[in-house]
Amino acid sequence: MKSKIIFWSCLVCAVAVGKDVQPQPYYGVVGQRLATMMTRYHVLQQPMDDDISQRAWTNLVTFYDYDHSVFLKSDLEKLAEHEKTIDNEIKGGDISFGFDIYRLYCERLRERIDFATNLLATTEFDFTSNETYRIRRKDAEWPASTEEANDHWRRRLKNEVLAQLLTKELDSEDAAARKARKAAGKATAEDVEEEEAEAEEKAEAEAAPPAPELTPAENLVKKYRQYYNTLTEPDEEAVLQHYFSAITRAYDPHSDYMSPASKEDFDMDMNLTLCGVGAVLQMDDGALKIAEVMPGGPVDTDGRIKEGDKIVGVKQGDGEMEDIMWQPMKKTIHKIRGPKGTRVTLEIVPRSDPSGATRKLIELVRDEIKLEDQAATGRVETVSLGGFTNRVGYVYLPGFYGSMDKRPGQEGYRSCAADVADYICSFNDQDVEGLVLDLRGDGGGSLREAVALSALFVPSGPVVQIRDTRSVSSLRISPGNPVAFKKPMVVLIDRASASASEIVAGHLRDTGRAIVLGDATTHGKGTVQTVLAMGPEKYGSMKITTARFYRVDGRSTQLKGVASDIHLPSLLDSLEIGEDVLTYALPFTQIRKVDYAKCWNLDSYLPQLAEASAKRLKGDARYEKHVGNVQGMKAIGERVDVPLEREARKAMMRADRSLRELDTDEGDEDSSKKSRRRKRNQRQDDDVVLDEAFNVLSDLIRLNAGAELPPPRLSWLEAFQAL
Repeated sequence: MKSKIIFWSCLVCAVAVGKDVQPQPYYGVVGQRLATMMTRYHVLQQPMDDDISQRAWTNLVTFYDYDHSVFLKSDLEKLAEHEKTIDNEIKGGDISFGFDIYRLYCERLRERIDFATNLLATTEFDFTSNETYRIRRKDAEWPASTEEANDHWRRRLKNEVLAQLLTKELDSEDAAARKARKAAGKATAEDVEEEEAEAEEKAEAEAAPPAPELTPAENLVKKYRQYYNTLTEPDEEAVLQHYFSAITRAYDPHSDYMSPASKEDFDMDMNLTLCGVGAVLQMDDGALKIAEVMPGGPVDTDGRIKEGDKIVGVKQGDGEMEDIMWQPMKKTIHKIRGPKGTRVTLEIVPRSDPSGATRKLIELVRDEIKLEDQAATGRVETVSLGGFTNRVGYVYLPGFYGSMDKRPGQEGYRSCAADVADYICSFNDQDVEGLVLDLRGDGGGSLREAVALSALFVPSGPVVQIRDTRSVSSLRISPGNPVAFKKPMVVLIDRASASASEIVAGHLRDTGRAIVLGDATTHGKGTVQTVLAMGPEKYGSMKITTARFYRVDGRSTQLKGVASDIHLPSLLDSLEIGEDVLTYALPFTQIRKVDYAKCWNLDSYLPQLAEASAKRLKGDARYEKHVGNVQGMKAIGERVDVPLEREARKAMMRADRSLRELDTDEGDEDSSKKSRRRKRNQRQDDDVVLDEAFNVLSDLIRLNAGAELPPPRLSWLEAFQAL
């Protein structure tokens, strides 16, 4: 025991010395320019005042101590002296508070790590008592004393040790169950896949140099040592960015300060797409959350990583796994990027585990995003319902892609609207009676393509209104536009449908052109950002929200998104995903509606469509099971406390694991690696939401008596322009 204590004491010494950073002389000038630009260019036109200062203070404190585990209440009282002075300090070129709070955080974090490593070295945890650990601490009070902080950290460490022990135990039980099913000749495709994965991991482990197996406590010491070293690494540019971003995000969560290094990453891809992996990331409680999976990239092709999952570790090739919690985003991006064909392993916390106890390792091979996998796909379906049979079209659009530097007819020209038009021509040749447009998971893209896509279905008129600091304008479909598809439509959406997707879904709904089905609402991002230089390159740049989108009826897509007419929830509907969960998101607003004409009065059909759908689904065992899974995932996400008693926690983890497997495989019986990423143009028997969308479309076709879009009726403005 004595040698063990010596080993742990050395680890404590290794992190006992904090590191200092000092601001560059010109940082004050950058701060002054930031204050001027936010006031002048942000869509709110709000001066940098005490209200903004208070928000910025909250952003900064919660950035460093998001779960209220490091600072003490007395620290907050001291820091509160700056709660309403940040605005004046920045205007005066004083950026010292951003560095002072960083130094205090490093000091308190060192104290917490010292306590943690000493406790892990000397304590055998008792897992028989009925203690609990609070995993959702964003709204918790900061500890009032060192003793209270110590009790929180004792429970925190106890929770992490227990989670490691039980994860290993459950893995062993699952492996034994798979072996038993194989011996009985009842192995599933998932069993085969897991067995292959285990064999690969075993071969890799045997080929690599032997490494000592660490106990859960030793793993935690290693983790917290790296955690401290990462957060206290001297990088004045990162400290400045954290401070300035806290200020810009006091206006809204999409406005940001970009240091020169961050701007370089931004320029590599406007959406922060990870080169070689294919995912859009955002910081979330110290981890990198998958905000969007890019169609055709390695993450999408592999299929095991979902929107909302968090990356907490990165391993290059055969190297060691590195904890990336709270590392500057630019550093983590550089770790994940790499040459085509090389391997990177990501340590993932599933979106369904708010406790962070569940970890999975996913190896990806870096590759280019395949253009063909980004493209729209389509097919014709035969739907039989109530003694009637209908042939309907189906189009899945993963993103609003479009060439900005090429014209139609030029080599390499791409247009999602043109691709969808090709499918529609095929559908028309096959006499389809309706269309399902699937925008689930579509994170948006080209605004021009959004307007062009709407023009395939609506004769003329405005598509979207844009309001900046000076005026309101609209993007329109020209009078006399030849409509490509004139029959009934259903649009499928979910919480990941954002930006351009919301514009199209809202336009087709407002003009009476389509019924919207899916999650309660879309993502709710209805803002436009502009990148502005701040002067010399070393000053960095600003990404500022400069305009808002509005539907033709005057409602914003911001915050509320586009609500579904018939609610068919996906697993995303149960998770904290969307604009409305972001701190200081701009509010929903409304402006005057623009003059537009309706294609059909679909509202008259909605009561009958909703009633028929509800009756149908009430007796559908597959759908009821799906809804139960959604509700189960929601309950996990809303959980505040977890038990620290072994058997109660094991039962909880076993039940949670079953739900996470459904989230990973989406209920597909054939979950082999090849089938995990199947395009939506191939029929999926497990997609109960899509099945019901086809049924609702069939109902709509009958209610509409097979009618096509009536001849275009010009609005008064278009009629006037045509004179």
